[in-house]
Amino acid sequence: MSEDNKPSGPDLTRGVTLAEFKDGKLLGHVGEEGVLLVQAGGEVFAIEPACSHYHGPLAEGLVVDDTIRCPWHHACFSLRTGEATRPPALSALAVWDVARDGDRILVQRKREAPKPPSAHRSAPSPEKFVIVGGGAAGFAAAETLRREGFAGAITMLSNDGAMPVDRPNLSKDYLAGSAPEDWLPLRGEDFYRDAGIDLRLDTPVSAIDAKTRSVTLGNGDKLPFDRLLLATGAEPVRLRIPGADQPHVHTLRSVADSRAIIEAAGSAKRALVIGASFIGLEVAASLRARKIEVHVVAPEERPMQKVLGPDMGDFVRALHEENGVNFHLEDTVEKLDGTRATLKSGAVIEADLVVVGIGVKPRLALAEHAGLAADRGVSVSEYLETSVAGIFAAGDIARWPDPHSRQTIRVEHWVVAQRQGQTAARNMLGKRERFDAVPFFWSQHYDVPINYVGHAESFDDIAIYGSISGRDCLLKYSKGGRVLAVASIYRDLDNLKAELEMERSRG
Repeated sequence: MSEDNKPSGPDLTRGVTLAEFKDGKLLGHVGEEGVLLVQAGGEVFAIEPACSHYHGPLAEGLVVDDTIRCPWHHACFSLRTGEATRPPALSALAVWDVARDGDRILVQRKREAPKPPSAHRSAPSPEKFVIVGGGAAGFAAAETLRREGFAGAITMLSNDGAMPVDRPNLSKDYLAGSAPEDWLPLRGEDFYRDAGIDLRLDTPVSAIDAKTRSVTLGNGDKLPFDRLLLATGAEPVRLRIPGADQPHVHTLRSVADSRAIIEAAGSAKRALVIGASFIGLEVAASLRARKIEVHVVAPEERPMQKVLGPDMGDFVRALHEENGVNFHLEDTVEKLDGTRATLKSGAVIEADLVVVGIGVKPRLALAEHAGLAADRGVSVSEYLETSVAGIFAAGDIARWPDPHSRQTIRVEHWVVAQRQGQTAARNMLGKRERFDAVPFFWSQHYDVPINYVGHAESFDDIAIYGSISGRDCLLKYSKGGRVLAVASIYRDLDNLKAELEMERSRG
């Protein structure tokens, strides 16, 4: 190990005192491995110091009871076992035994890592579980079923050709060229084999029969189920203007979509991004990282104003302009004639690459044809069960009663889909666990991360703490005096605390 990579802090095998801790934490090492000591209540725990998701520094995270939460993307780990108890992290962290010698705290042996989920355990009844969808919710459900000890059959049906992937990367680091493709899969092929999960790719489902408890595949085969999870996700809204079907016009949802944009970017000189949404602007930032000229056209006065408000919208625009993006706001594209885009204003943009990011719509056809109750999404109970017993829904399609906003909501956040998949899985096993997690998402623009917790479809007040332009701020979005959501830039601990406060004030 090089000098630069040596872990910092004291040698914890020699012992430290609580006086050396700062805010209840102390970074040290055991041999050449970094270890984080955490004081929680009257106990001291030793855990691996970096989140297993994107390696966020847990020393800057929040301790809640006997867990620690990552400051970057709000994953949560048990301090006792190292288990990843809340997405987006999936893999456990190493933990060490801790002993006391008088007032000194010593870290001793590293505990054996928990065994990965497998199908070889006692099987409860029912026996056949089917998951329709190969995204965040579907994968989290399958993995959780095995983690909870279910040993029956799990069949996961995906109409995608790629294994479940880390979708946020498709518009961020992977598209920008700073993350290799082998970072994308959530798990390798061996995981599904070892866990006994029958993952079927390129397998569309044409119908669900709630009475006979079976799904019909695209080839006509029927697959029976005892419990079913619908996690069909969302699909991009298509641009309906002349020329939108040309081969250089792309949307971004799948690995194949991202690969196609990367291939086109290899020879493109100027890109047109239609839509100033989170996905649109993340694409713009990624294409700028590839040194492509980028123009963004959108009907709004400011990017992201509906979600983040005018001040943050102005900041986001300025940030992208500093990085060379050209905005054409309060305007729309009326037609695409070859590489020539004509705007409503009469302006013309020549672009050899076009990416459309004007939103997504939930894939509801299967649920509606099966007779499941739907209202701008599949209607589910607090247990994520649909109007038909034994059929659950999670992810982008699910509309659920949110105890914090006190509304029935549907959101399209990656972390929410993962957490719903986990809860749905436990309820498929009869646990009766309410889904009451506070929604969370993050967006990355160049070197600026924006973290957002809560859900505010509308707000009448925004309280700003710190400096937005200084990239050090926290914004609270309220309606009727209640804080519904919080956004922040580089105030990760405050964002975690806001999430915890929302959790504790539900209902």
